[in-house]
Amino acid sequence: MTTDYLERGALSGLVGGLGYGLFQATVGNSFIAGLERFESGHSHGGGPVVDGFTTAAVSVGGGVLWGLLFGIAIFGVGYYFLEPALPGRDATRRLVLAAAGFLTVSGAPWLVLPPQPPGVEQALATETRLALYAGMMVVGAVVAATCVLAYRRTATRHTAVTALATGLPLAMLAVLVALAPERTVTGPVPATLTAAFRWTVVFGQVGLWATMAVVHTWLGEPELPTVEAEFQATAD
Repeated sequence: MTTDYLERGALSGLVGGLGYGLFQATVGNSFIAGLERFESGHSHGGGPVVDGFTTAAVSVGGGVLWGLLFGIAIFGVGYYFLEPALPGRDATRRLVLAAAGFLTVSGAPWLVLPPQPPGVEQALATETRLALYAGMMVVGAVVAATCVLAYRRTATRHTAVTALATGLPLAMLAVLVALAPERTVTGPVPATLTAAFRWTVVFGQVGLWATMAVVHTWLGEPELPTVEAEFQATAD
């Protein structure tokens, strides 16, 4: 594999992760702090354990690490192997890959185990939740691949047929969510604040993947080694 793919993936992840970390350090941490103050009003807990600067630094550092991991794995290794199968060109390919990455890593698992605000207790055991999350990641990857395959098979047909065939695999997620074990949670946070917290988390993750896709597009197409480039030209 050419290092150009890995370098562009890493750079995309670095920029995306930095943006995500800054989002978490400002909006995300402020939201969580507000929820913790709300929770403390319903309990006898103490004040914050760490100061704001340390929390912000950890958020930014963690965001950069997650961005590098996703950038190298998805936009480096993944793009190298999946590029010929991705529909569209340039930005479209990256956005499809970003959507598939989000669905696999976060989107599908969150349908069964949505993000929970501080202070929420879950009925399911930790081992069960980890197994469910891992299983839904596999399902998300399969659904994303099926959507791409369905699009490529129906791209020459009527637009409505293509849209229906591409979106149909997503219905599989709804079926699995309905069959998943009951996910009872308890906590002092009202449903409206819980929903706002979840959408904040989703927005941050979507921003991370979208930023990586935009940066990777801006960097242009990675260069293949001469032998691989000649082989690809012959295959085309």
